[in-house]
Amino acid sequence: QVQLVESGGGLVQAGGSLRLSCATSGRTFSSYAMGWFRQAPGKEREFVAAYSLSGSSTYYAGAVKGRFTISRDIGLNTVYLQMKSLKPEDAAVYYCAARYSSGSYYVATSYDSWGQGTQVTVSS
Repeated sequence: QVQLVESGGGLVQAGGSLRLSCATSGRTFSSYAMGWFRQAPGKEREFVAAYSLSGSSTYYAGAVKGRFTISRDIGLNTVYLQMKSLKPEDAAVYYCAARYSSGSYYVATSYDSWGQGTQVTVSS
């Protein structure tokens, strides 16, 4: 089992930037794929970005492509989500997740472990 701890959320004005971090532990970092999801009040949890198991590929939701960047530091066992040009509609609780079984990068139920989430608020 992988333990995940997110940090870096907060309040930012529209057009601003934030970087979220997800510290992982419990399994070899290269043995699982990582993803970021978000959930706004009253809405389903939705895919934001993901790293493939090999780390060679990244995937983004259309709504964030070009504004958000997923990256990782293998030495620190940490995954990041750099968010730029934030919009009010980006406001949500952001979760990182680890997937070490088969499934789609885009589907939340494919992921095996989840962090507790970090709140991102974007003021207009």
